[in-house]
Amino acid sequence: MPEVSKKVRIAVDAMGGDYAPEEIIKGAVLAAQKGDVEIALVGPIDILRKEIAKCNSSASLPIRCVQASDVIKEGESPALAVRHKPNCSIAVATKLVKAGKADAVVGAGSSGAVAVSAIQYLGMVEGVERPAIAGTLGSFAPNTVLVDFGANVDCKPHQFLSFAIAGSVFAKKFLNIANPTVGLLSTGTEEGKGNEAVREAYPLLKDSGLNFIGNIEGSDIFSGKANVIVCDGFVGNVILKFYESLGDHAVNYMKRKLKKYPPLSGIAKLLFNRLFPVTKMSYEGEEKGGGILWGVNGVVRISHGASRAPHIACAIASARKAVEADIVGCLKSELAKFQKEGKL
Repeated sequence: MPEVSKKVRIAVDAMGGDYAPEEIIKGAVLAAQKGDVEIALVGPIDILRKEIAKCNSSASLPIRCVQASDVIKEGESPALAVRHKPNCSIAVATKLVKAGKADAVVGAGSSGAVAVSAIQYLGMVEGVERPAIAGTLGSFAPNTVLVDFGANVDCKPHQFLSFAIAGSVFAKKFLNIANPTVGLLSTGTEEGKGNEAVREAYPLLKDSGLNFIGNIEGSDIFSGKANVIVCDGFVGNVILKFYESLGDHAVNYMKRKLKKYPPLSGIAKLLFNRLFPVTKMSYEGEEKGGGILWGVNGVVRISHGASRAPHIACAIASARKAVEADIVGCLKSELAKFQKEGKL
């Protein structure tokens, strides 16, 4: 972890994302203007410099450009692309962390490519087989962490335990919860409920020493019953995408209902947006450390592919917080305890 007096160095894949490189670079400039980070933008130098020149007052900011000759294109296999394109922007950005020239990496391109680059160049923390993505669900469940959000589709029982440990560290570091409760997402609260992996994971969590409260159901997700909700990435990603869609569907529903009453429509929409900030639902949880790839030996922040400049600035800020909180060191320490006790 860098010294407090130093700025945190963030490597940013400028070529990853639906709106790259323009929005990524604008976001990096916004983050650099706050004065607490140094940014290494990675991509073709000529493209980077051209876009940076469009940003006012960027010349005096702590931003440097790092050459990457390749980019990963949409539709490419993440594993194959990273292997065959060692000079692609996400690989070069990740290697800056490996070489000690950056403290964290932020990427809004293919989540698979970011994860593969992290595994290949940073390696895994001892005791973790697969990385996982953890995050909160924003205003509806501000004190709840869900893990995994989509890094692993099929999981073995002991991997649920490593997810629970990572989620507990997340809750302690980002949500300031001293002894977070842990729930295993299942089809019923009884111990024997769920698929085979969930049923076999239950006793591992029960005997782990974590503050395990048993199975929870889908209706408990927003209740605050569990501070850490554990599930595989298939389930977690479905929940995330459903949650992110709620805002738009709610707005459309309101418009249909008020179509017959034009005078009320404008007032209702204004009130609705104040009480139910739909534009923030996809991103507000990320301000509290969401999108961090847990289990790799370095701080890796995965952003939405549709991220605009403010979202990239937010991602850089959360990566900085993760570095300052030394989440990798804390996870290693927690895992070591479980390994010493023979529970992992």
